[in-house]
Amino acid sequence: MSDAPADRPARGDPTWVAPALTREEKTRSIGKTPVFFGPPLAILTDGQKNTMEISGKLNRTAERYLEILKYHHLALTEPERQCIAHICDIGFMSPLEIRELPFEVRMTKFACAGLDKEALAQKLDAASFAERVSIVEALGF
Repeated sequence: MSDAPADRPARGDPTWVAPALTREEKTRSIGKTPVFFGPPLAILTDGQKNTMEISGKLNRTAERYLEILKYHHLALTEPERQCIAHICDIGFMSPLEIRELPFEVRMTKFACAGLDKEALAQKLDAASFAERVSIVEALGF
C-alpha cells in the first residue's frame, strides 16, 4: 500500500521524484558518493589511504566550515550586498579574489542609491577572511 496521494506518482513510477530532505534528515547516512579530489581535497587528505579516515577528515572539515559560516558573518546593508553580488557575479570566487574584495569595491563602477563604496571597502578591510568567505557564500558564489 502506498502513502502517496492518488494524484502523485508512487515510488517505482518513472515520474516519481523523492521528496526533498529536511536539514535533520540530511544528517542521516545517505550512502557513498563519488567525489572528485581536486587539489584542495588532495592536499587536505595527503598521506591518508584509509577511506574511513578520508571520509572522517572531509566530514570534520565540512562541519567546521559550516560553523565558520554560521558564526562569522558581517552585517551588510542591501546596497552593500548588491555591490558585492555585482563583483562576485563573475561566478567562482577564488581565495585571492575574496581577499581582494575591498580593492574590487573601490574599483567597481557599480553604483546604487544608498551605497557608500569607501565605507564598504573599509568594512571589508577590517573583516576577517572568514567573514569575507561567509559573505560570498551567503550570496551563493
